[in-house]
Amino acid sequence: MMVKICGITSREDATAAADAGAAALGFNFYPKSPRYLTREAAASILAVLPAAVSKVGIFVNEPSERVAALAGALGLDIVQLYGETDAPAGLRVWKAVRVSPQFRWSELEAFPAEAFLLDTASQELYGGTGKTFDWALARGTGRKVILAGGLDETNVREAIRTAQPWGVDACSRLESSPGHKDHHKVARFIAAALSEQGS
Repeated sequence: MMVKICGITSREDATAAADAGAAALGFNFYPKSPRYLTREAAASILAVLPAAVSKVGIFVNEPSERVAALAGALGLDIVQLYGETDAPAGLRVWKAVRVSPQFRWSELEAFPAEAFLLDTASQELYGGTGKTFDWALARGTGRKVILAGGLDETNVREAIRTAQPWGVDACSRLESSPGHKDHHKVARFIAAALSEQGS
């Protein structure tokens, strides 16, 4: 099970998540997000992370050229794309999709992504809503699926059993305030997700 902690904004939170067993950490480059990072702030955090932890940059409606340039400058391993951003050539891409009851997998078939991150639909936010969606919609696709949206240690086991995803991603429910992770909640979430994998 690939476990990602998203919305990292400090070295302390990054180190705590990595030490707890996170396989990937998300860094948000969307200026309207409460977890937004400048290039300089992100570089400071990325510098302390072990190579084994995947560094994921989150972008919303950005030109693919800017995504590629920032990914190269910071040494990002993966770019997670929301909205209308095209997949940059030569990069590992996770396509983020906001899932509504009208969601259909057929709409994504042509997008060149390594994995699809399914998140709860919201008119106001791109991720970090703290709300779940019908996990059954994520099941049986034949593609790598990362389940996101309202996950924490209380529901991640059920989510994994229902959706059978390749990975899980959590953000807002693991925070003491927007952008600030509660290290105990992070550790419990990761432990719960990994325990379900082995059950």
